Amino acid sequence: MALLEDGLKAVGIEEEKIPALAEKMEKYIAEIALCNSAFNLTNTSDHDELVTRHILDSLAAYVPIRDFLKERATDGTSSVTGGDIGSGGGLPGLPLAAVFPQYSFTLVERMSKRCGFLEKTAATLGLSNVTVLEQQAEFVPQKSFDLVTFRAFRPLDLKMAKKLLRLRKEGGILAAYKAKMENITAEMEGIKKLVPEYKVIELHVPGLEDSERNLVIV
Repeated sequence: MALLEDGLKAVGIEEEKIPALAEKMEKYIAEIALCNSAFNLTNTSDHDELVTRHILDSLAAYVPIRDFLKERATDGTSSVTGGDIGSGGGLPGLPLAAVFPQYSFTLVERMSKRCGFLEKTAATLGLSNVTVLEQQAEFVPQKSFDLVTFRAFRPLDLKMAKKLLRLRKEGGILAAYKAKMENITAEMEGIKKLVPEYKVIELHVPGLEDSERNLVIV
């Protein structure tokens, strides 16, 4: 638990939130470890690797996402929504839903067995702000979400960018979790006609200091 709690503090999560959040994330890790071999949720079932490479990696963007959602919530919008596209095992959607219980999150996943896992896990964690949608991204209604997250380990090519960007509400953002800056530059060059401007925020993941991680904001 110490590894997780120290990491949550290091990514900027307020101390008063950490004990309850850490308890939820430990339950989540246990669910992944239990179901991983059947559902192929993550590339590891090791506890410490799940903490660093998945939970803390998902929450390393806590501060910029918090600031956007807070601004969005005071912007006259009645309900702020997040959509995690290609959610898989629920990353980053479930950790974000756990740390932001005041906002609604939809986990969009096309594989039925993974959707079952997500629904069961959200219930186990007591996350009443989570909805699981078994659907391909292109069939989700457009302008569904204020925040669209994307952590799938695949390039942000033109086809995928079009699918993701149509899901943003007016004034909403796409937050794509990516790795090396040189790869980001190459990917964004390939879609510059669709996305002429974007912002890159360097992420610092505790325990992954040697791995380059960035958040691309569109």
